[in-house]
Amino acid sequence: MSDSTAAGKHTLLLTLIMVGMVLGALVGGFSQTEIAIIALLGDLFLNALKMMIVPLIVSSIINGVTSMGDIRKLGKLGAVTAGYYITTTVLAVTIGIVAVNVIQPGAGVDAGAASAPSVGDYSFLDVVRGMIPSNLFSAMANGDILPLIFFALFFGVVMSTLGDRVKVLREAVDGVFLVSMTMVRIIIAAAPVGVFALVATRIGAAGGFDAFGRELSATGWYVVTVLAGLAVHSILILGTLAFFGSGKTPIRVMALLAEPLLLSFSTGSSSATLPVTMKSVQENLGVDQRVSSFVLPLGATVNMDGTALYEAVAAVFVAQCYGIELSFPTQLVIVLTATLAAIGAAGIPQAGLVTMVMVLQTAGLPVEGIGMILAVDWFLDRCRTTVNVWGDAVGTLVIQRILRFG
Repeated sequence: MSDSTAAGKHTLLLTLIMVGMVLGALVGGFSQTEIAIIALLGDLFLNALKMMIVPLIVSSIINGVTSMGDIRKLGKLGAVTAGYYITTTVLAVTIGIVAVNVIQPGAGVDAGAASAPSVGDYSFLDVVRGMIPSNLFSAMANGDILPLIFFALFFGVVMSTLGDRVKVLREAVDGVFLVSMTMVRIIIAAAPVGVFALVATRIGAAGGFDAFGRELSATGWYVVTVLAGLAVHSILILGTLAFFGSGKTPIRVMALLAEPLLLSFSTGSSSATLPVTMKSVQENLGVDQRVSSFVLPLGATVNMDGTALYEAVAAVFVAQCYGIELSFPTQLVIVLTATLAAIGAAGIPQAGLVTMVMVLQTAGLPVEGIGMILAVDWFLDRCRTTVNVWGDAVGTLVIQRILRFG
């Protein structure tokens, strides 16, 4: 598929999502009540997203780990790359948590706090204890995602040490990953209908156009919060790292990476942008091929700064809308889960929606709250994907500088 064809399809999907949002608002506004058949469509869309959590997250994490080869032979390159990814992702999530607590975009929004489920009282020991599942299949059935992530990481690390003896298994996992990504693409193709149903149901159940006005107001502050967090991380953190790695101003580095950054915004896919990113960092920034060929493909799978920041903001925003007070330990769980979820966010358009469900479930927050943010996700998806690609490219500069390649 040519780049122009892919861009055309993404533009069409974006347009249809916007149409679905407007139609949903109109239907919900005029009906002023919840319509059962429309609510059913919204439930089916949410269920389809939930259905993909286990296969997508597990296969994506295992694939990301095994793509590094035998981790015992990676040496400094593997260690520095892992350190860079973990550090920038944790910083991104922290910025998001601070921004959403300072701006309070969900404060005063009535999202049914009376019927909202209670949030578990987490402790650090509970988090650590829950990381290792006593029964993997029970964890899958119960939607316990943190132990699944631990298992996938452990499984991938061990698999990477066994070489050709598990070649068939690696191919099988890769096949599951490819099938899962294709299924997510198909589900996302139904996003216009899902957006329509969720917006119509939410506005109708809330009472019509007055509620729609409050929805727009709340969503507007949510968008501002996400964009502010992304801007701070991109300019302050990644911009500083870009200067450290290249000796050039962040604006100059961005200009040299204009092609992949624009492509990532237009497609909403870091994976689709990968070939262009590799070409740009090698030819425009002089990054050694040994660095770019390792850092960028891995980063397109496991390094999602923008996605992690967005999910942390969204989770706390949903809690604020439902009037749920989040303790510090619970927010620590969100930080941890959003960081780990970013590893499993496949580099395809709006796959962050799948991991967003995961973060909400892990924190004990109502998954239905995703309907409040889905209407604007098409735009935020492109913004956070651009930050993801920017972070990957900056990583090649930093890692090359530290290891003195070239």
